[in-house]
Amino acid sequence: MVRKEILDALRKYTDPFRVTNGQDFRLNDFDPSDTLGLKMHKDEAVQLLRRGSEWLAMEQEILYAQDSWSVLLVFQAMDAAGKDGTIKHVMSRVNPQGCDVVSFKQPSVEDLSHDFLWRYATKVPQRGHIGIFNRSYYEEVPVVRVHQHLLDAQKIPPDLVRANIWTERLADITRFEDYLTRQGVVILKFYLNLSYEEQKKRFLDRLDKPDKNWKFSASDVRERRYWNDYMQAYDEAIRATASKAAPWFVVPADNKPFTRLIVAAAIVEAVEKLDLEYPKATSEQMKDLAAAREELNAQG
Repeated sequence: MVRKEILDALRKYTDPFRVTNGQDFRLNDFDPSDTLGLKMHKDEAVQLLRRGSEWLAMEQEILYAQDSWSVLLVFQAMDAAGKDGTIKHVMSRVNPQGCDVVSFKQPSVEDLSHDFLWRYATKVPQRGHIGIFNRSYYEEVPVVRVHQHLLDAQKIPPDLVRANIWTERLADITRFEDYLTRQGVVILKFYLNLSYEEQKKRFLDRLDKPDKNWKFSASDVRERRYWNDYMQAYDEAIRATASKAAPWFVVPADNKPFTRLIVAAAIVEAVEKLDLEYPKATSEQMKDLAAAREELNAQG
């Protein structure tokens, strides 16, 4: 299948959830249970995801060999939306030597002694690599905005903590992403859109099944009290930072197989658009290859 046919096939999965202009964006316009009318069996979804993962693995090998572009995948979501499982399944066939996953936890003392983007900038993937941010610099707006006491630990001069600090931070993030894209970093941002009801079901599942108890934290339930605050914060964050160069994908997260399928399709589509090819040997390299062949044949 030629690249145009591949891209046309993928767009039917990605276009409905892609946000490149946030001017009229509203999170309420996206249904967390949407499956585009697809009524596939779980086995069928697994097969489609496997094909997407294999496809991605082939493209990632060329990306690594070319050593020019890099890809940054940003995952944001409420608890239990399935970020870990999505990353695991979508990236299952990618060579780990060319893929880096960073899970950002609470900032360290060193992190808090720098600007809010510092620890994220140091983890941007190198050329030829796919980098995955499991939570990211976007935590510095919704989470810190909802729990504003966290801002105190960042030691910002009081005069600079103004009423419009969140607007300023989102503008800083937009400029940061614009800078990265101009350096050859392809940025895809995924908000796994989980419903309030489905989150409760998944929390109860973690409580009911002993092998899932480790996933549960009492703080998860406490955070549900701020659900509407988080929705408003994500609404404004996506509206302010969606762009053609660094699009958001608001992916329905109530159906895990469908979530993974959409994420895989978006990544394959983005890498496919780069029209990557294996590097061609220069005339000097061809001479070296011929000399190496001659020496190997001479060795018997």
